[in-house]
Amino acid sequence: MLVLITYDVNTETESGKRRLRKVAKQCENYGQRVQNSVFECIMDSAKCREVKEILVGLVDLERDSLRFYYLGNKYQSKVEHFGAKQTYSMEDTLII
Repeated sequence: MLVLITYDVNTETESGKRRLRKVAKQCENYGQRVQNSVFECIMDSAKCREVKEILVGLVDLERDSLRFYYLGNKYQSKVEHFGAKQTYSMEDTLII
């Protein structure tokens, strides 16, 4: 299923800046960055629970925000993109 992960980490302190880097790095491990703090991730429900646990452990729930949007398996008809920063299909073969 496609899961959209978004976050807003308070970076007014050095610890906030560290949290932001850690959250972004973890999200990069599981999906494709489509905007600064927005990632599209293809994962099953078990992997999603694992990622959610990791990210919730990294953020400060009093200062930061973390959101998960579950778009399901038929997400292609639910996502429209206009403008710059073209993405790739995460389910196709990627040759580097």
